[in-house]
Amino acid sequence: MSGLILKLAPKERVLINGAVIENGERRGRLSIVTPGANILRLRDAIHPEEVNTPVRRVCYIAQLVLSGDAEPDEARMQLLRGIEQLSQVLTDTDSRQHLSMASDCVVSGQFYQALRSMRALLPREARLMAAVQ
Repeated sequence: MSGLILKLAPKERVLINGAVIENGERRGRLSIVTPGANILRLRDAIHPEEVNTPVRRVCYIAQLVLSGDAEPDEARMQLLRGIEQLSQVLTDTDSRQHLSMASDCVVSGQFYQALRSMRALLPREARLMAAVQ
């Protein structure tokens, strides 16, 4: 049987299809066998007050879809618009690959994979923002 294996630290929380699940006192493993389940580790979640940069904004929209707080069809257009705007600024090859992958994932409804691609740009964005200040 295949699927996603989540390895959880003690007391770690994860959001699965809108339900917050907390691990017990010891490390644990969950096997997610349902395809298309929306999963978000809460330690990786971006909180609303942290949405202060363009890449974080796009990540947050994808995260809202995964948490069930945004409709996929409505978020799809916002995500694609945000990715397009970022592609006009982040023009290096590596960034373009992440943006292209995120765009493809959004179009195919794979919001978790889109979020993963966009999160890879967060360190680069942080360096660029630090260089400007």
